[in-house]
Amino acid sequence: MDVIAQVDLLPLPARRAGRLTRPGCEIYYEVTGEGPAIVFAHGLGGNHLSWWQQVAHFAPNFTCVSFAHRGFVPSSALPGGPDPADYADDLAALIAHLDLADVRVVAQSMGGWSAVEYALRRPPELRALVLAATTGSVDPQRLPQADREALARWAETSARELAALAAAGIHPAAGRRLARERPDLHLLYRHIDDMNAGLDKQSLRHKLMAGRVRDPIALAEITCPILMISNDEDVVIPPMAADGIARLLPQISVAHIPAAGHSGYFERPDAFNGLLEEFFFLEKTVATNDAR
Repeated sequence: MDVIAQVDLLPLPARRAGRLTRPGCEIYYEVTGEGPAIVFAHGLGGNHLSWWQQVAHFAPNFTCVSFAHRGFVPSSALPGGPDPADYADDLAALIAHLDLADVRVVAQSMGGWSAVEYALRRPPELRALVLAATTGSVDPQRLPQADREALARWAETSARELAALAAAGIHPAAGRRLARERPDLHLLYRHIDDMNAGLDKQSLRHKLMAGRVRDPIALAEITCPILMISNDEDVVIPPMAADGIARLLPQISVAHIPAAGHSGYFERPDAFNGLLEEFFFLEKTVATNDAR
């Protein structure tokens, strides 16, 4: 009984919250744990809460930083909504504010716009980049013809599925499998998304698409290791886009999560977290070998 009581009283990783003042707004953030940093950048349907299954997993060994993009609760609301062109500056400012010198950025969907533009600046503190269900500001329509044909086929199938999901009341970023197999997680995803019900997400989506202007080759300018994670049942971001980019840039690693929709990190956290662990281990090994 005494042993059980002692185990139960083991301290959890320390957690603190703060607000970073930025031009025109404040950015809400949370820091959990100690060690090398992982900064999580959420998608259009989320905020800092989206990463609960990653923060809890990695905080015993990493400093986990989650934040809400400008315009997303509990960061400041903005008249007319946020401009994605400000995201990378916000991310850089947050990393500087927290004085992080050993950083891995994990971005999902919309967060990819923040992460790609930040990484293209070649910040010396950036050790690794994970793009999950996102190409960020990279335009997949600039891939070779065969890839564009695959994208067009996916778009036709995706449009039909999105219409079916809408008719069934299923969140498109969660998908039908999550709604069927884990209705509790689907409801939680809805609750997190509803926190930003006042945000004009359709307008923001248009701004994001307008900022998708980079050629895939631009990713070659990023000096840290890159992992792209695709979800095979994604109907929001084409899962084959990552494979097309990797064929152009073999230094980019690609992993697929089967039986997962757009939010694989939320739907299949064990698989997602395992991919991050493997990638971070390899990234650390490569960095150690390069230093020799």
